[in-house]
Amino acid sequence: MIVILEDNDDRQSIMRECLSSLVADQPIHFFKTALDTIDWFTGHLSETRFIALDHDLEMLEGDHPHKLIDPGTGRDVADFLATQQPVCPVIIHTTNFPAGVGMETTLKEARWKTKRIVPYGDLEWIPELWFPTVKILLDH
Repeated sequence: MIVILEDNDDRQSIMRECLSSLVADQPIHFFKTALDTIDWFTGHLSETRFIALDHDLEMLEGDHPHKLIDPGTGRDVADFLATQQPVCPVIIHTTNFPAGVGMETTLKEARWKTKRIVPYGDLEWIPELWFPTVKILLDH
C-alpha cells in the first residue's frame, strides 16, 4: 500500500496519475490530517510499501460555521513513525525548509530510508521531481 499525507486535491490527483503506472497493483491511500494518517498506520503500517509526507496542512472546515479543525503536520506523522520499526521508504515534500529538515532528521535517526524534496512552481514538481524520486526509492 502507498500512503500519502497531502491536503491539496490537485496535487493528490497528479500524484495518483503518476503512481498508477508504477504501482497499479498497490492501493493508494491519501490523508489530509496527521491524526487520520497515524490512526491508519496503527493497523496497516506493516503492509505499507511507501510513504509520502507533506508538512504544512491547511485548516479544515468543521461541522459548525467558523469552526476550523487543526489537521496537524507531517512532523506529527514523522514523530510517530520514528517510534516504529522502519518498513518502507519515506519521501518528504515541503517548501517549509526547517520543518522538512526536522522531519528528515527525525526519520533518519530512527533508521527510516528517507529523501526530501522541495516543491517548486505549481504542480510541475510532481512529475519532474517527486515522481522520479519515488521511482528511485521503490526500486531499491
